[in-house]
Amino acid sequence: MVLSRRFAKDLMSKLPAVKEVKDAEQEMEEEEEVRTCCLGGVSSRPASRPLGNLSRGSVNQQTVHRSSSVRGLLLTKSTTDAEKEDEESIRGLFQYSRNISETDEDLDMDLELREVKEAYDPTGRKKYLEACKAYGVVPISFFLRHMVDASLTMRHHGLGPQGTKALAVTLIANTAIVKLNLGDNWMEADGAEAIADMLKENCFILDIDLSDNNIGYEGAQALCAMLMENISLLKLNLSGNKLEDQVAEHFAEAFSNNRKLKSLDLSHNVLGDIAGEILGPAIAENAGLEVLNLSWNALRGNGAVHIAKGLGANIFLRVLDLSYNGFGNEGAAMLGEALKINNGLEELNISNNRITLAGALQLSLGLQENKSLKILSMARNPMQSTGCFGVLKAIQANLESAIEFLDFSDISVDEAFDKLYYTMKSLNPVLSVRHKGNNPISFVDKRK
Repeated sequence: MVLSRRFAKDLMSKLPAVKEVKDAEQEMEEEEEVRTCCLGGVSSRPASRPLGNLSRGSVNQQTVHRSSSVRGLLLTKSTTDAEKEDEESIRGLFQYSRNISETDEDLDMDLELREVKEAYDPTGRKKYLEACKAYGVVPISFFLRHMVDASLTMRHHGLGPQGTKALAVTLIANTAIVKLNLGDNWMEADGAEAIADMLKENCFILDIDLSDNNIGYEGAQALCAMLMENISLLKLNLSGNKLEDQVAEHFAEAFSNNRKLKSLDLSHNVLGDIAGEILGPAIAENAGLEVLNLSWNALRGNGAVHIAKGLGANIFLRVLDLSYNGFGNEGAAMLGEALKINNGLEELNISNNRITLAGALQLSLGLQENKSLKILSMARNPMQSTGCFGVLKAIQANLESAIEFLDFSDISVDEAFDKLYYTMKSLNPVLSVRHKGNNPISFVDKRK
């Protein structure tokens, strides 16, 4: 029993060694695998190594040494992996930070582009709404719908001074509208000044109608100052604005300096003799206007004479409307003198100017020499049939006359006039006449 216990004790004391040998061999195999991985698959373990002669002590010593080596390699490996993981983490964080930075830059750029896009308002819609709010007026929906049209007509919209200012602020940068009609909006002087300031900046509007707006002296002065700077406006309508003689000096200065404006309408105002005396020399010096409308004013006497003299020196005017004034016989005689030397005018309207037979005969002297006039309107003058006959006879005497249409509306003619007309008609088929009578003469109205 003793031997058996001793044998069992020895056996039990050797069991750990056997376990340690197995553990050592396993650790060696793991070490070998690590070395194989680290050395590119080359194994440093001998082909065969006997384990039977190993003592317990040597086994334990080698086991500790190899175990330490394995732990060192594993520790080195784990440290390297950790460093790699840290490096990869750092790289990932850097890339993430870089992505965030790029994203922020993209967002900032998008915001800047969006701000620029919002700031650029090609239609002017936003600016108009802001201007209406600033001036305390209700936006005009019609303008919002048509603000990019080439031709915009906004008559009778009741803009008033403030509404006109809001509109003018928007039109400064408008590049679509070429023809603008703001007639009968009661813009008064303040509104006209705003429009004038706008036209100093806007070079796209070529034709503007500001008729019936009660712009007064200050408004007219501002618009004349605009004409000194604007180099694109071709047509300006200031009809029906109650303009008086005081504005003539400003228009005379504009006439003398502006060579771009082709058409000016000053009809239905109260320009009188003083205005005529001032505008006459300005008309003579003007080198741009082709159409001038001074109808429905108070031009008579000395003022009418100066206007007629100005016409004689002007070679650029093509159309002149002087109807519904008071030129009378004196003004008609001076117009006759002007037609002798003026060979640029193509249409002259002197209807309703108190011209009697004497004035008509004086005018006809100019028609005997004029070579350019095509349309002559003398309707509703007390010149009677004899005056009409004298005009027609003068045209017959001028072999180079260009007359195509004569307007004697509301004037009765006699048989002598009819015979002369038919004789001239056979020689000049393009000639047509309008007059009043029991048997009106057929004609083709060139103005329709």
